[in-house]
Amino acid sequence: MSHAAEPYAQQLAPLTADNPTFAAAWPVRAGDVDPDNRLRLDGVARYLQDIAWENLQATFFKDTDPMWIVRRTVIDVVSPIVWPDTVELHRWCSAMSTRWTDMRVRMTSANGGLVETMGFWINISASTGMPTRISDKALAYLSESTNEQRLRWRPWLTEPGPPESESDKAFHLRATDIDQYNHVNNAAYWHAVEEQLVDLPKLVAVPHRATIEYISPVLANEHVMVRGRFDDTEIPTLKLWFVVDGEVRTAVRVHQLDPSE
Repeated sequence: MSHAAEPYAQQLAPLTADNPTFAAAWPVRAGDVDPDNRLRLDGVARYLQDIAWENLQATFFKDTDPMWIVRRTVIDVVSPIVWPDTVELHRWCSAMSTRWTDMRVRMTSANGGLVETMGFWINISASTGMPTRISDKALAYLSESTNEQRLRWRPWLTEPGPPESESDKAFHLRATDIDQYNHVNNAAYWHAVEEQLVDLPKLVAVPHRATIEYISPVLANEHVMVRGRFDDTEIPTLKLWFVVDGEVRTAVRVHQLDPSE
């Protein structure tokens, strides 16, 4: 059964010869891999943050548009990146509006790894902390790699969280999980996802997609519970909801990639 018509299964924009990209490369870090030397999802998320930061610092963005937050991240592990290896990253804008963008990052490794990603990034005002218009100079830069300039935010993970149950697991926050905004860092959520995937080795042994949507931030000292459901009746899928005081703050979906995706 294909679920390609669902928003969470839509294909990512391809990289073409016309797409100018920002590129970087570094060795896969030993602290980012699991016991099988697979680059974990939290490692991928950190690499996405790192190349975004390098992209900002290498351009005028650090002066004109320095503050961005991520609302959604999509990670397609087509072929796993395995340590030891060197990863090469190419980053470009695949769709945009005046306040946010879809930023694609392709990760390849010397030994044949391939991870395709997309992040929905929102430009934030330093004075108000609210979404703000991207500068004219930045809009011109972003438009060099895409003709799609009417990007709208549409949530992909809309399934409501299940009721509280004995299978809920506490997500204990550490001081190192908190970023400069007093929020849980984007990459830290993936620690809880990897905890669940330990018991689902067949799900990560094949090409798979992991999608996370940050609905509202989790703050330091909040009590977080993770509710999980695994469905293997059609396409094996792990669903997770990060819940604070009964409110879903973040949703995650990991499913095997359908050949049509």
